[in-house]
Amino acid sequence: MTYSSLPGKVWGVSNLQSTSPAETRGYLGSSQSGVRLHNERLVLSLIRAHGALPKAEMAELTRLSPQTVSVIVRKLEDDGLLLRENLLKGKVGQPRQPFRLNPDGAFSVGLKVGRRSSDILCIDFSGARRTRHREVYDYPTPATVIDIARRGFAHVEQEIGPEATQRISGIGIAAPFELWNWQQEVGAPKQAMEQWRDVDIAEEIKAIAPWPVYFCNDATAACAAELFFGAGRGYRDFISFYVGFFVGGGVVLNGSLFQGRTGSAGSVAAMPMPGRSGPEQLVRHASLYSLERAVQAKGGDPLMLTRQPSDWSGVGPVLDTWIAETAKHLAIAALAAISVIEFEAVIIDGTLPDPVKWQLVAEVKKTFESLDRRGTQTVAIVAGQTGIDARALGAASLPLFANYMIDRDVLFKVAEPQPG
Repeated sequence: MTYSSLPGKVWGVSNLQSTSPAETRGYLGSSQSGVRLHNERLVLSLIRAHGALPKAEMAELTRLSPQTVSVIVRKLEDDGLLLRENLLKGKVGQPRQPFRLNPDGAFSVGLKVGRRSSDILCIDFSGARRTRHREVYDYPTPATVIDIARRGFAHVEQEIGPEATQRISGIGIAAPFELWNWQQEVGAPKQAMEQWRDVDIAEEIKAIAPWPVYFCNDATAACAAELFFGAGRGYRDFISFYVGFFVGGGVVLNGSLFQGRTGSAGSVAAMPMPGRSGPEQLVRHASLYSLERAVQAKGGDPLMLTRQPSDWSGVGPVLDTWIAETAKHLAIAALAAISVIEFEAVIIDGTLPDPVKWQLVAEVKKTFESLDRRGTQTVAIVAGQTGIDARALGAASLPLFANYMIDRDVLFKVAEPQPG
């Protein structure tokens, strides 16, 4: 089952084919044998959230019996998914034995399909990046992306070795929806981009990949990466803005990624903005393609933004102008968003060098403070932490969370005091 076949579902609890309704309804652990899979995922998710936990704390958080927790931990340890840490001494009673995720317990691969580049990223069970493969192009075609995927998969297998390759749980794909609609902005021949109308990239990758395939929108994947590995871990409700070739976004509610009825929730690119001759979409004012055009107009090479993703020192004054324009419209978009949903935070990231990102976030904060915000609540405006790898990282997380984890909203609930 791919994520594109689950419109309206909250991302986080996956692999629903092997999960019964009774399991998905329960927030606390259950000692019944029929929900063993649920309980194993719950323990793994709690350890991921806390870093390491002794069995006594697992039992306290889940309300499972100590005996049940011991059985679960032993099983996960035998499967190579958990490692023992040093004993914790110095407190009353027996020393406690914390357990943490084994980074080598499972691996996952992410493929980001972008308008200027494709990335293949391999992460381990802890979410650490193990290896990546990146190729730049003028514009994407299905054949180009499939060839890059083949080379990227071979690179991953060579870098991590045969034993780790056997523990790859799947490949996640993050790609823009309706690539063919933006051929003029991308600067591609119409016939090249029209090829995407008749291609199901998930099925094409499935034909060449030896692992299960999952799919989601690229901006949604960036939001997922921020939720599980970045600044989003500190917030229960937030909206993210990811400034790539086009701006995109994502919505997190109650600690879980919300994709909406058709998977397009958080489509911030379409937010209406004031323009010179009437309303225009945010994508026209807060995307790298507008910076590319400005660089080209000054006689520079617009593709240097992609070829040198960590150093834009050669862009010149046009970069400051672009930052100011982008910040103005992101601030307006942020205010519009929090007027509809009371988000705790607005997280801003992108395919940007860190100094550019920090300057952009500072400008957004400054502009936001100058807007008429009466009737709205305070909101944190923060820089994202996943950067250029966000979309590939989010894609790579899909198989891990589909196979081993549970909805983060469940973790909030098990950590809260329970009645009785």
